[in-house]
Formats: sequence, structure tokens, C-alpha cells
Amino acid sequence: MASPTAISRSDQVRALSLSTIAFTACFAVWTIFSIIGIPIKEELGLNDFQFGVLIATPVLTGSITRVILGIWTEHYGGRLVFTLQMLLTALSTWLLTFASTYSMYLLAALGIGLAGGSFIIGVTYVARWFEPERQGTALGIFGAGNAGAAVTKFVAPFVLVAFGWHMVAYIWAAALALMAIIFYVLAKDDPQWVAQKESGRPALSFSKQFEPLDDIRVWRFSLYYFFVFGGFVALALWTPNYLIEVYDVDVRTAGMAAAAFSLSASLFRAYGGHLSDRHGARRVMYWTFGFSLVLLLMLSYPPTQYIINTKDGPLTFSTQMDLWPFVLVLFVLGFFMSLGKAAIYKHIPVYYPQHIGSIGGLVGMIGGLGGFVLPIIFGIALDLTGIYTSCFAILFALVAFALVWMHLAIRAEEQRPKEAEALAEELHPTEKEASKARLLEDWHPEDKEFWETRGRAIARQNLWISIPALLLAFAVWMVWSVVVARLPAIGFDFNSDQLFWLAALPGLSGATLRIFYSFMVPIFGGRLWTTLSTASLLVPAIGMGYAVQDPSTPFLIFLVLALLCGLGGGNFASSMANIAFFFPVKEKGNALALNAGLGNLGVSVMQFLVPLIITVGIFGAVGGEPQQANDGTKLWMQNAGFFWVPLIIASTAAAWFGMHDIAGAKSSFTEQSIIFKRKHNWLMCILYTGTFGSFIGYSAGFPLLARLQFPEVNTLQMVFLGPLVGALSRAGSGWVADKYGGARVTFWTFVGMIVAVGGVIFFIANNEMTGAFWGFFACFMALFFLTGVGNASTFQMIPVIMGKEVPRLLPSLDKEERQRQVDRESAAIIAFTSAIAAYGAFFIPKAYGSSIEMTGGPLAALWAFLIFYAVCVIITWHFYSARHGLLYDVERSRAESGR
Repeated sequence: MASPTAISRSDQVRALSLSTIAFTACFAVWTIFSIIGIPIKEELGLNDFQFGVLIATPVLTGSITRVILGIWTEHYGGRLVFTLQMLLTALSTWLLTFASTYSMYLLAALGIGLAGGSFIIGVTYVARWFEPERQGTALGIFGAGNAGAAVTKFVAPFVLVAFGWHMVAYIWAAALALMAIIFYVLAKDDPQWVAQKESGRPALSFSKQFEPLDDIRVWRFSLYYFFVFGGFVALALWTPNYLIEVYDVDVRTAGMAAAAFSLSASLFRAYGGHLSDRHGARRVMYWTFGFSLVLLLMLSYPPTQYIINTKDGPLTFSTQMDLWPFVLVLFVLGFFMSLGKAAIYKHIPVYYPQHIGSIGGLVGMIGGLGGFVLPIIFGIALDLTGIYTSCFAILFALVAFALVWMHLAIRAEEQRPKEAEALAEELHPTEKEASKARLLEDWHPEDKEFWETRGRAIARQNLWISIPALLLAFAVWMVWSVVVARLPAIGFDFNSDQLFWLAALPGLSGATLRIFYSFMVPIFGGRLWTTLSTASLLVPAIGMGYAVQDPSTPFLIFLVLALLCGLGGGNFASSMANIAFFFPVKEKGNALALNAGLGNLGVSVMQFLVPLIITVGIFGAVGGEPQQANDGTKLWMQNAGFFWVPLIIASTAAAWFGMHDIAGAKSSFTEQSIIFKRKHNWLMCILYTGTFGSFIGYSAGFPLLARLQFPEVNTLQMVFLGPLVGALSRAGSGWVADKYGGARVTFWTFVGMIVAVGGVIFFIANNEMTGAFWGFFACFMALFFLTGVGNASTFQMIPVIMGKEVPRLLPSLDKEERQRQVDRESAAIIAFTSAIAAYGAFFIPKAYGSSIEMTGGPLAALWAFLIFYAVCVIITWHFYSARHGLLYDVERSRAESGR
């Protein structure tokens, strides 16, 4: 037998190309009833159950015949079996046009179902041309022939409308017959079958072929395929009628929309094969089931009208997924289903190399049966419940069960002997390597040689992935600061206090979440936690996109979404703690300043972009209809949420595939909780609240405050400059604290902030004088600049403080353990102080609102801020920068050495 490595690349390409095109043609025929079944249903007056049986019957034949066709391919070769199968299917499709009764249609549908059996013929044929490490990719490309379903949905509706459904059957039959002839003439017999024929060895008997059926994994793989393939076929058949019934579209629109799902669930199968080869099929299956669970939950939620009894009477609102969001979610579901289809068939050639036809046929048969059984169940469920989304609820329950079974089976497999591990290693050769490559076992940034040769490059890679993730987190966290200023203009009847609540609540939840996020990196690892925390931003971004489109959306929903935006605020604590582990003390200040400063830039980016993007329908019909503002202009307020979604997805992927975990950074909550006994942890919480708390609080409250105090000025076009100045000053001033000392810089920062707040008070108190706004604006720009400098300098202080305190408090530790403890406590304090300081995002806007409500203006709040900064000046001087302060000697010696 010729080994795959001895086969020429041109023969491999020929076999794969012809098989994929043939499979595409077969799949186009196999799903033909998804389009022509609709006029047949009208002609015969079928109910939903009968229609479900009709469109599912071809799937039954295609599923059951897969086992037989797989074994025949083992015996007679893929070239001959594939050709005969296509010719018989083409004949059945042509004979369909002679049917006149329901039973005759079902009989013809059984013959058309032979098209579905082509899959296992192609899998067996293609797998024999490729070496194991490339089989996943090759079978993924072949499996992309599922796109034939999309071909039918794209083209058939136009042929049907123009010439009737009979012409669709004629054209599809002729095309498949032509493909059969082309395949037989151009394809070659696979090398394994040729070698077997030349040697005279008989093929494995039927009983030998089915020996592995007592392995529970076969049935587990079959369940997986029942969902990813059976569910795909079922939805491909069911969706056109669903769209017509639910969204009242015509057959062409339904076909095009359903084709988007079929295309997604097919073409990306090739990518799924590549991912399975590179990262392991098991990991890809986790992605498939995890994301499918979330997407199906969204799809299965039916249109609902809520009535909540309040003290002011009934509160009524409704939820419903519109057409194009439905199509988009379905498209994404198809993407993950396609990855799963490829991953399952990556398993089979490795686990059962001598039984690809029989085992692959059985798995394919059960998967195909899903395409037969599920549409019938969908029809029964719809008849019984009357709820159209019940089909997605059924799939949700199925994937939840599959995910649990897979996870338990993997856990059990990990306990097996080393022989089982060796097989798993063969199946997932790169999975462990990839995992190890992302786990840094030996990390010593304080070692100069290690840092210069290896450490700096890895640390910077993680930093530059962390920065955009944090930027997006800040953008989502603070997006309400701009949105609330425009809500009244598009019909939302919220008063000033309610608007300030919406601007303030993300700060409250974000600050609270930071307390928990502070301890997550050492527990879960920076890579995993950054991935999860970034992905979580999708929830408030998508939710906001829907909520702002309807002025009748209750204030309660907005409060919940505002709280969920706090997920972005929580990310800062874990992000800073994670980056702190990567850099040596001498560069930690600058690294943290870059991460935080450029991350803080998300506020400015958001405040600059949102006023622009809400004026343009950048997502077309998918994004929803515009809202009419009270000045007659059209606004797409939903863009304020939807705009971030693709960026969040890209950043999530970058975090997972590009970041690292540090083994030495792992520690439990108990080990980290020692910081609560450290006096300096609480002192730095006060100082960082004065710097970062001011930055984020002013960012949240500045747009609305400026609009209320100077209504004659179009302030929304300029407010982004404040966060921009603060973010850039933080990113650019980290080196100043590294060179001259964080305590000295922090002291003078608070002095400057006192002066700047005094200027703001003066210009608000005299807001009718000429140039009052520009004086107010300039003082706020100074405040933002100083908060950025103070943000960098306070964070620079923390590792230096703990570098002096840990040796004093824990003198028994050796040098390496001492440094690890310093790093651990510094990271925890950095994260925890950021959590406490983030409450500024709540208290500053709320202080404005309370001050205005009680006194008629914001001056009382500003005087309170000024007094707080004076307290910060005293703390900084007494504990750190005075001659008797903790950092006086360190910072003076550093400044002198830098001269």
C-alpha cells in the first residue's frame, strides 16, 4: 500500500477537489425539498407534521444508507461507488416530477435521499489520500461541500419563481448526472484500495468492520454528530418555512436568509479541520458546544410581553428578535456547528484507522438521522405548543446534554492508564504542546540575561494584546456617559436624576466587580481570565443595541444594562494584576502606565466615536431602523453598542491565542488575602481613588455636567478630549515616576488638582461671564492631565513599597521566595486599589446629581472633591515623600543616580 507521504501533491489535490465538488452537488440535491417543498405543501394542503415528514424523508435514506455505502467504499473503492450513487440520485430527482400524491412524493424523496450517503463515500475516499496530520484539514475542506445546501437556497427560489418547481428538479438532476460522469472520468482509485486489490487480500468482513461498535466513544461521537450535522440539516430544511411564517417574508428572501446559515455551517468546516489539526479536536468541540449553548438560548427565547405591577401601575414591555439579528445569530451558530463537524471526523481516522468506512458511516448515519428526526419533532412541538422558537429550545437541550457527557467522559479518560493517554496524544498532538507553550514554567524577569534574551519579547507580546482588550473594556464601561446625554432627544422620558443614575451605575458595578477580579488572575491564569472577561463585554454591548431602539423600554432594563456595563470596569483590576507579573521592577511602572493609560484611552475613543457612528447606519438592515430625534435628524443609537461587538470578538480571540500564563503567578485567594493586613494597601486605596477615581468619575460625569451647565455650547463634540488627555498623560508619564519617584510626583499632582478644581468652581460660579466655558473647559483638561500623571505615579509606588515592606515583615524568606512574595502582593494591591478607586465612577456623577438636586448646582460636590485632594496631599507627604517617609531614601537615591 502506498503511504500518504509517497502520494504526489497533485493527486491529493485532484482527489480532494473532485470529491468536494461532487459532494457539493449531492448536498444541493439532498436539500432540494427545503425550497420546492414549500409549493408542494401548498399544492397538497399539508399540515406542519406532514410537511416535516416530507422534507425529512430524503434525510432518512441518506442517513441509513451511509453505513452500507461506507462499507461498499471499503470493498469496491470510492471512485466507482461515488459515481453510481450520483447517477441513481439524479434518476430519482428526475422521477420526482411525475409524482402526484403525497405517498408518491415520499417514495421519490426516499430515492433522492441517496444524495446524503455521498458524505461517507467521500470521507473514506479522501482520508486515504492524506497523512494523519493533514486529514483533519482535508476532511474539513471536503465537508465544506455542505455548502450545496446554500447553493439550493440561493439559486432554487429564483428558478422556482420564474419556471416552477419542476424546472428546479430537472436542472438539479441533469447537473448531478453530469458531475457523476466527470468524476468517473477524472478521478483515480484511492491508493489503499489499489494496493489491496493488487495484493489479493480480501477486504475486512462485515463482522470485522463492526467490531468497534462496543466502544462507547462511537456512540458518543454519534451524539455529537447528531447535533452538529443533524441539527444543521434540520435547520437548513426548517428555516425557510420558519422565516416565511414568523417574519412574513417571501420565498426568495427566506431562501437567501436561510442560505446564509447553510453557507456558514458549511464553508467554515474547512477551517474547523485546520483548527482540529493545530489545536486538537477536543478543544474545538468545547468551543462548538459552549458557544452553541449561548446562541441557542438566545434563539429559543420566544417573543414575550411582560407586565410588571409597580406602585405606579402596570409596567408593560416586550422582547422579540427581529429578522436580521435572527439571521446574524443563526449565521454564527452555523459557524460553530461547522467547526464541530470537522472536529468529530478528525477523531475517527485516528481512533479507527482500519474502520473509517463502517465507523464513519455509523456516525454519519446517526448524525443524518438527526436531520430526519428533528424536523418531525420540530413540527410536533410547534403543533403542540404553538411556539415557533420551540425548535431552538429542543436543540438547546440536546447540546447541553452533549456538552455534559463530553466533559464527564474526558474527565474519566484522564484517569485511564498511560496507553489511553498515548492515544489521546496521537489524536491531539498539538493540544498539549500549545497548552505548554502558553504556560511559562520558568519566568524570571529580574534575571537580566533571561529578560534580554527571552523575557522582554514575551512580556511585550502580552502587553500589546492586553492594551486593546482593556481599551474595549473601558469603552463599554463608560459608553453610558455619552448615550444618556442623547436619550431624551430620541423620546426617552427620563429626568436628570435618572440620567445621572445611568451614568453612575456602571461605575458602581465595575468597582464592585474589580474587588473580585483582583484575585482572579492567580487563580485562573491571566490568559484564560482575559479571554473570558473580554468576551463578557458582548452581553452589555448587544443588550444596549437592542434597548435603545424602543423608547418604551422600561427604565429598569436600562438600569440592568448599565450595571452589566460594569463588566468592562472589572477588567482593569485583572488586566493590571496580570501585566504586573510579566515585567521587572525597573520597567513595571512604565509597563503598567502603558497598559492602563492606553486602556483608559477607550473612554476617549468611545466619547469621540459614538457621537459620530450614531449618525450613520453602518450596519445596514442588520443594525435596525434609525430613531427620529426631536430636531428631525435620524440617529442610530444602537450603534453605540453594536459597534464594539466585532472588535470584542477579535480581541477575545487574540487573548486566547496570543497570551501566556505564568506558573509562578498561581496562588489561592487565601495567599493573596494577606494584603488586607497591610496598612499600605489601604493608604494606596485612598491615593489611587484620588487619581484614578477622579479620572474615571470625571469621564463618566463630564459630558452631562458640561451639557447642563453650558447648554448653549455643543459640548458633546469636545468632551472626549478630557479622557484623551488623561489617558495619554498616564501612558506618557510612567517614566517620570520611574526616574524621580512615584511619591514625589503624586504629591505635586494632588497640589495641582486642588488648584484645578478651584478653577472649575470659579468658572461654574461665574458661568455667565465671557469665556466662562473655556475657562471651565481648560481647568477640566488640567484635571484630566493631572489624574493621568497621578495614576501612573501611584501604581509605580506600590511595587517599591512592598519591596521594602516584605523583607521587614517576612525576614525568613530567601531571595527568590521574597521576590515572588513581593510580586504577588504588589499585583494583588494594584488590583485591589483599582477596585476601590473605581467607585469614583459612581460617586462623582452621583455627587453631581445629588448636589444639583439638593442645592441647585454642582458646587457642593466640587468643594467636597477639593477637600479630599487636600487629605491625599497630607497622606502622601506624611507616609511616603517626607524625610521620615517610607520612600524618601529610595526616591532620592534613584533621582541622583539618574542624573
